[in-house]
Amino acid sequence: VQLQASGGGLVQAGGSLRLSCVASGSTLSVNTMGWYRQAPGKQRELVATITSGGITNYADSVKGRFTISRDSAKNLVYLQMDSLKPEDTAVYYCAVPGGSSWTPDAMDYWGKGTQVTVSS
Repeated sequence: VQLQASGGGLVQAGGSLRLSCVASGSTLSVNTMGWYRQAPGKQRELVATITSGGITNYADSVKGRFTISRDSAKNLVYLQMDSLKPEDTAVYYCAVPGGSSWTPDAMDYWGKGTQVTVSS
């Protein structure tokens, strides 16, 4: 499975961005998908996840501002980011886990990441 993320950029605080991640290859094995982010000098942080049935989970830091969704027919997952804050600045990665764990070392597949920069 290959993951390709896109949609990052520079936005002012309070603005919005939508990230996209398309999966290709052996996508029949893809069930749950998620987004991580990593800011400079910080550990990679799980942001949001979505199951094939549409069940979602969010980090407390993004609840109410970010929305994860998917188009399973097109093997796409999205992250709509609203009310962005400077602390949301990070490289955002889409990922597919190998099992039920969402620790970074449990991911089977990673996208290359897309930079999101929020200016104050």
